[in-house]
Amino acid sequence: MKTIDDFAALHRADDPLVLFNVWDAGSAAAVAEAGAKAIATGSLSLAGAQGYDDGEGMPFAAVLESVRRIAATIDLPLTVDFETGYAEGERELARNAAALLDAGAIGCNLEDRLLDSAALREPDAQARRIAAVAAHGLFVNARTDIFLGPLLAGANPDRDELVEKAIDRAAVYREAGAGCFFVPGLRDPDLIAALCEAVSLPVNVMWLDGMDGARLARMGAARISYGPAPWQQAMTKLTEAARAAMN
Repeated sequence: MKTIDDFAALHRADDPLVLFNVWDAGSAAAVAEAGAKAIATGSLSLAGAQGYDDGEGMPFAAVLESVRRIAATIDLPLTVDFETGYAEGERELARNAAALLDAGAIGCNLEDRLLDSAALREPDAQARRIAAVAAHGLFVNARTDIFLGPLLAGANPDRDELVEKAIDRAAVYREAGAGCFFVPGLRDPDLIAALCEAVSLPVNVMWLDGMDGARLARMGAARISYGPAPWQQAMTKLTEAARAAMN
């Protein structure tokens, strides 16, 4: 099941697509063996596993090589964290999207923040970028950093006015060809439910400590991503095991 329509059909509010994010071919095979319906990379995990920083610190050529290895290992739809597309201009972005598709991806995350900045692109500018990627046949999970930015800065992301701004962006991104709307950082159950009800796209929520998958499904989430948590947990266990072996 590797067509974009098949992948899109996995996004259901009554039975969310759970993506336990991977970082290489080995972790992808393990997650597939566990019963995954699709495989997703996370940028922090993928970069960290290769010794690079997040935020497009990993060269795009290395990203493509990792994607090829993962795609060759699994027989499931593969969606890749594309960050801001590794490109400033839309023409280069389109070329990168074509390369990602050729490497074996069926979908991607595309975020609306400005690289190396807490600021967001204007909705219309981001819509043009989404359209450029979607035109190459990738299922675009349009990520907004409206909530994640404040969360990482230590501020409260769970605010009504931010939800309203996100709803407005979702409408613009849908018209541009996005297949899903990703809202990492939003935590409040009532606000998640309100956003899912107001947005016509399937909504992707990032799992954070304390969240419950069944409850997120009841709120209307159609996709649940685990982000960097699986890699971070694996590295913590590896460090602990190594420390125990050396003491």
